[in-house]
Amino acid sequence: MNFALIMLLLLVFTGGIWLLDHLLLRKGRAAEAREPWWVEYPKSFFPVILIVFLLRSFLVEPFKIPSGSMIPTLLVGDFILVNKFTYGIRVPVINTKMIEINQPKRGEVMVFRFPENPSVDYIKRVIGLPGDRITYRGKRLFVNGTPVRIEPAGEFDYVEGGLSYVHTKRFVEVLDAHSHAILVNPEVPSLHLAGVKPFPFRENCAYNDDEFTCAVPPGHYFAMGDNRDSSSDSRYWGFVPDGNIVGKAFMIWWNFSELKRIGQSIN
Repeated sequence: MNFALIMLLLLVFTGGIWLLDHLLLRKGRAAEAREPWWVEYPKSFFPVILIVFLLRSFLVEPFKIPSGSMIPTLLVGDFILVNKFTYGIRVPVINTKMIEINQPKRGEVMVFRFPENPSVDYIKRVIGLPGDRITYRGKRLFVNGTPVRIEPAGEFDYVEGGLSYVHTKRFVEVLDAHSHAILVNPEVPSLHLAGVKPFPFRENCAYNDDEFTCAVPPGHYFAMGDNRDSSSDSRYWGFVPDGNIVGKAFMIWWNFSELKRIGQSIN
């Protein structure tokens, strides 16, 4: 469901009724006559819809985390806020960038439209920038030939799908100025070759049983989940085009199961 498009259509409808009444209809009504319901209701909703549309389109948009691909940074059921303007001002619905502000940086958590199905929003961590060479070997990440620093941080257990108990090792990974936790499951292979799909610029990548290397093309980004062995990401479906970017995730604003997470910033 394209919520932005629905909001735009409601805005046009209610705004059209308001404008029609302002320019034409009210001139034909007696001063003491009440507005008909089909004029009163759209006029009442118009300013509310306008404010919500502007806020969601240009400032902040809420999202809900549906999967465990970003554990431990983000948990299933987290409601997060996404900064819509930090990566540039974009035209609502068509998502064309009007004003350049900042570019995504390595280590930032980014929401984007899934390249295979732009009606679906994904959230992952930015690993590679345009021109970067990304290698993942033996569950270690390399950027432009340099291994990304990681430090052991104990173990982490969680329940997947409500039934499966998963035991992983936790590490702190440092990407440029960003320090964040990742999970690695030692019992899972580094790569599932069967899950690699054809994607644009697939020729920029080389795969084998234990590693891959990808050169990020201009205007694209390489993204991975923090739950490295339970994430569908750029390793499998390719690069994120700049035109698919929605914004930068910056805060958890609600979680029904864990209220202590409310207000936490997203690193």
